[in-house]
Amino acid sequence: MTELSIIIVNYKTPGLVLDCLQTVYAQTQGIGFEVLVVDNASGDDSRQLITRQYPFIKWIQLDYNAGFARANNIGIRQSSGSAVLLLNSDTLVEDGAIEGCYGEMTASSYFAAGVQLLNIDRTPQISGNFFMKGGLNYLLPLPYMGNWIKKVAELFKISKPNVPEASGLVEVDWINGAFLMVKRSAIEKVGLMDEDFFLYAEEAEWCSRLRRLGKLCIYGQYHVIHLQGASANETFSSTGKGYYNLYDRKGLQIMLSNFVRIRKQFGVGWFLVQLVCYILEIPVFFVGMLLSRLSRRSSHYSFTQFRHYCGNVGRVMAKSGIIIRNKPYFYKVL
Repeated sequence: MTELSIIIVNYKTPGLVLDCLQTVYAQTQGIGFEVLVVDNASGDDSRQLITRQYPFIKWIQLDYNAGFARANNIGIRQSSGSAVLLLNSDTLVEDGAIEGCYGEMTASSYFAAGVQLLNIDRTPQISGNFFMKGGLNYLLPLPYMGNWIKKVAELFKISKPNVPEASGLVEVDWINGAFLMVKRSAIEKVGLMDEDFFLYAEEAEWCSRLRRLGKLCIYGQYHVIHLQGASANETFSSTGKGYYNLYDRKGLQIMLSNFVRIRKQFGVGWFLVQLVCYILEIPVFFVGMLLSRLSRRSSHYSFTQFRHYCGNVGRVMAKSGIIIRNKPYFYKVL
């Protein structure tokens, strides 16, 4: 059996995949591994460009844009490694991070592991996270209301829901899907990723099931550069990094996926609590912007963002019946 199967999902980003593969092969010398590239019906010259330089990879061509969870599941089913690494196309591997993580994880009792992700300027990205009751951390991106929640949390010294930077081994509840390594024995017990998800939050839900089985960790001594949001921004014709964008199609996908995850992991009650908070944010958002303008203070937000936020909340509300029933459904915005 192959030691490690590396799965990369491509959607119209051959340049990113080629840069990623160059670092994978240059930095991974000490273990036997295979690379599977799953193409989400890019409809461009991705296959030709990538396989011309790397003819030995396994190319899996899909006939529709299946998103992150379904594409990776197809890759996992066709892989042969004793462990699987889900690796974003917009990553660059450094200093033997893949084989280092593999060696540490397979010699340990951890069922899944990640590494410390870095921005291109080498500042740390959040790589590991902790579960908050009801997924309350999803309230933090809300305009105005999210800032108040942060201040209250600081006042009561509530722990952050993530690891800002890991310098060594840190146990976590869930791992950023840009670099997520999982033992096959664990996958066989908890199953694959939930295919209701198109993009975002699927790794958190999957890790919640893995976490019930055993422990997960970040190996902070190993580094991978993550060009955060590069592939998703291209997909959604969006801009910005992270998950604080709630104002365009990418923001709608983030919002919808987060609510689906809350329902699946925490239940109907917490789903409704969060939905009410997102609805209550609408008047708060409007009054906050109005007061900023009346006081001639600069506002971080525009009325265009307010309008788009209201539209996205409305679209989530329209799906709320399906989410509550928790029947199989593909929550795809594109």
